[in-house]
Amino acid sequence: MELTTSQKSAFISEMLSSESGINELIRILLNTFSKQERSLFVQEHKGEQCNGFRPRRWRGYGCSFELRIPRTRSGSFEPLILGILSHQESERALLLHELYTRGLSCEDIGAVCERLYGHHYSKQQVSFLSNTSKAEIYKWLERQLSPHYLAVYIDATFAFTRREDSVSKEAYYTMLGLLPDGSREVLCVVNHPTEGALNWEMELKALKTRGVERIDLIISDALQGIERAICSAFPQSAHQLCVVHFKRQALNVVSKRDKAQMTQELDELFPIRDIGLTPIKAFEKLCTFAERWGKSYRSFLSLSSPRNIGYFTYLRFPEEVRRMIYSTTWVERLNRSYKRTLRMRGALPSAGAVVFLLGSVAREMTERTYARRLPYFQERSIK
Repeated sequence: MELTTSQKSAFISEMLSSESGINELIRILLNTFSKQERSLFVQEHKGEQCNGFRPRRWRGYGCSFELRIPRTRSGSFEPLILGILSHQESERALLLHELYTRGLSCEDIGAVCERLYGHHYSKQQVSFLSNTSKAEIYKWLERQLSPHYLAVYIDATFAFTRREDSVSKEAYYTMLGLLPDGSREVLCVVNHPTEGALNWEMELKALKTRGVERIDLIISDALQGIERAICSAFPQSAHQLCVVHFKRQALNVVSKRDKAQMTQELDELFPIRDIGLTPIKAFEKLCTFAERWGKSYRSFLSLSSPRNIGYFTYLRFPEEVRRMIYSTTWVERLNRSYKRTLRMRGALPSAGAVVFLLGSVAREMTERTYARRLPYFQERSIK
């Protein structure tokens, strides 16, 4: 049946007056373009033959419909629409990954997709579509590393994790490395049920299998046995205990009326400016400080322990970098980013699910925030 131009215009206008009509018109146009594209392909390639159609679901912009993708006998023909569909699927997978790592639950993501694509995704479908992203994150976490790091910051954060029928807080170990060019990168995110020096020793040694040969300085908290773990894995590395942890613990012990004086003395005990103070002299001042305050607070007497000279390693380095190497603040900030992602969730179904979320945050920070080079850090200034 032949239609006049006015009849065609009236037909199109009627279809455009409703959402379902618009969707049907789009479907007809896409199918027609693909079929015409195949005809041109067959004409250009002698010996090729048409071979029917295969169905393909298209979703986007609040609509969903079935397309008929034309095929050829050899299977070498791919219409332009397939490239568009593939791009759309990769974009949708990226969107699901971004929403999931931003803290949205699988149910919330399904509702968002329903508004965008006109199709509701169940929790199981969201989880399945994110599997590709999980594989990429796990591969990134196991990548080869640089042979040399100026400094490595180590710390663990804790997250509720389900194992079989019980839920408990488990440790997730993170290492943040400072490269000779002044950029930073997250080296690992690893789960262990608890935090301990033996686990840290194992993870530090694991860095060697991924290409790390030398670390100039390792910064950590004062976990019992951490010195032996570091010495076993990287015996040539200097070790700095976190000064911020030390100050925080000292202030938690004293009464409210002594906090102001204690804060002032702690600032003098751990100077940033170069006043010619060596680690040994600074440790001697710490012993005097411990003896004096120990008369009022007996717990301060333990500060004279020889291991506490490790709080003053930063004095061996130039003044301009001391504030950035005398504590684990950088990796603690990363831990806070982890917690923001985990906050909207309860106990995650497995340790692998937690590692995936934390690894996603770590990769984003590495590729964006940590990629900026810090001008004060150069290979000559950290030695």
